[in-house]
Amino acid sequence: MAGSGYYNYTPSSTAAIIFVFLFAINTLLHLWRMIRSKAWFLVPFLIGGFFDLIGYIARMMSAKESPNYKRGPFIIQALLLLLGPAFFAASIYMILGRIILLTGGEAHAPIRRRWLTKIFVTGDVISFLAQAARTDILPMTSPVTTTGQKIIIAGLFVQIIFFGIFISASVLFHARINKVPTQSSSQLDINWRKHIWVLYTANALIMVRSVYRVIEYIQGKERYLQSKELFLYIFDAALMVVIMVIMNVVHPSEINGWLKAGRGTGAEVDAEMQNLAAGERPTHKAR
Repeated sequence: MAGSGYYNYTPSSTAAIIFVFLFAINTLLHLWRMIRSKAWFLVPFLIGGFFDLIGYIARMMSAKESPNYKRGPFIIQALLLLLGPAFFAASIYMILGRIILLTGGEAHAPIRRRWLTKIFVTGDVISFLAQAARTDILPMTSPVTTTGQKIIIAGLFVQIIFFGIFISASVLFHARINKVPTQSSSQLDINWRKHIWVLYTANALIMVRSVYRVIEYIQGKERYLQSKELFLYIFDAALMVVIMVIMNVVHPSEINGWLKAGRGTGAEVDAEMQNLAAGERPTHKAR
């Protein structure tokens, strides 16, 4: 067991270095593609990537301090690795809104598009704040730590609940628009379905990761999941890398490109909504 009460194992610097490399490549590629396409709704996703990147840099530094671990690197890696997926989720919520806009599928959405992002991002913020509030006291062994863990668990449950509702809303929208297609959703040159399948994949991976984190904190510091570093890399790091990879392969900026070109929306969405979806300022007619 590692000293100072920070780890229940000796962290691997090699594993941390590997994931620093993986997150660096994917995050920088996302940064380049976001700037190139002006898909600013992906800023939260990019922040999540940098959180994971910096988190594993801190973990690499912490691993090299064995056995005399310092509080700073431990807190940085614990905080950023815990919170990064909340930023991924925020952009994923906005992607569904743009798919609804692109397909002219507002009537099929169980939650109105203008409210969809607001509701789920609000839940994401609540989850983020709850998790961030007590991460600073994780290394402690006093009863305060138990309180902190309960707050973190509550934040993770909020994330799971909102994400579960979001997945249900996505599936319901998809089923409805497949059953009764809109004119825009039927256009053969717009393969919006590949993006919704990417959303399903990302949703599932974040859900698995969140459930793992809940079980980890419910078990507590001295139990099995927190005593094996391998679980962190299997159920957190690897899953987040996969999300970044698949969203680099099928990049959401393609949706913005379609909207900006006026494809898919037809008469179902006005020009101002297209501008908003493309990340531009709304246009107003002169009076």
